[in-house]
Amino acid sequence: MSAKRLRGLLLFPPALMLGGCNLVLLHPAGDVARQQSDLMIASVILMSLIIVPVLIATGVIAWRYRATNKDAEYDPEWDHSTQFELVVWAAPLLIIVVLGAMTWIGTHQLDPYRSLTRIAAGRPVAADIRPLEVEVVSLDWKWLFFYPQYGIATVNELAAPVDVPIHFKLTSTETMNAFFVPSLAGMIYTMPGMQTVLNAVINKPGDFDGFSSNYSGHGFTDMRFRFHGMSRQDFDRWVAGVRANGGDLDTRAFDRLNRPSRAEPVRHYAHFEADLYHRILDQCVDPGQVCMDQTMAIDANPGHAAHRHSTGDAMPGAPSTTSPAHDAATR
Repeated sequence: MSAKRLRGLLLFPPALMLGGCNLVLLHPAGDVARQQSDLMIASVILMSLIIVPVLIATGVIAWRYRATNKDAEYDPEWDHSTQFELVVWAAPLLIIVVLGAMTWIGTHQLDPYRSLTRIAAGRPVAADIRPLEVEVVSLDWKWLFFYPQYGIATVNELAAPVDVPIHFKLTSTETMNAFFVPSLAGMIYTMPGMQTVLNAVINKPGDFDGFSSNYSGHGFTDMRFRFHGMSRQDFDRWVAGVRANGGDLDTRAFDRLNRPSRAEPVRHYAHFEADLYHRILDQCVDPGQVCMDQTMAIDANPGHAAHRHSTGDAMPGAPSTTSPAHDAATR
């Protein structure tokens, strides 16, 4: 077998495997993901400036000074070279400094909590553009999305207009998950009783994969959703369709939705209780539960809470201890 054919056979399996890969991280459709991709590529190139020459030098040295090469110069008294030391230490040090500075700047510029200053390279965010607000809740094992500006909610389907900043607020009901749309931005964790924030923008229309990138139980593999990048007109039609065909998401409907389930189909809700996301975040969905923010406010000011208790005033969020007749009399 010729060397050329052998080389082709050796390269065929890797090429076949890479042919089925979706290199979305290298070709994202959102500006934040694009900047992250550029930072990743630049970092790999910088590190390759040291790694590749070292790998090449290792092969060259092993070949040149092999035992069978009688023509190689043998100098057992050699122990130091200033020029060699400068190359060995100065070049990696310079690359580390550049890589550290580039990563530090990029990390702060791409902070998920930082509001967007641009929607693409050379295109700053216009002063009159209002970000799209999306409240995200990870459940077992599905995703719930609230659109407070439109009064609608969806399950396992997310949509946004192209070139409009998106401001995500994220939490979870039971376990930690990680919200990840590779074409949009980096992943961000969702945790029960806590809220994280992600700012992003989509620059191209299309349907993109979204999923949880943090293992959260046996239904984790089905915890996927579709993210639709749309023109403004298509997004408005999508919102109108959700309003026309969706149901109501109240406390009882949420309790049913919150039960663990796998491969949940897309659902639309034309209305939802206005404070439902807040109650999910503060873990007080069911009637009679005291919200976490109220409990923390009481703990932060125990003197005020004691005064309210001594005067007969109910704690924030706590059930009333007075009789209906007394309440009517005081009113």
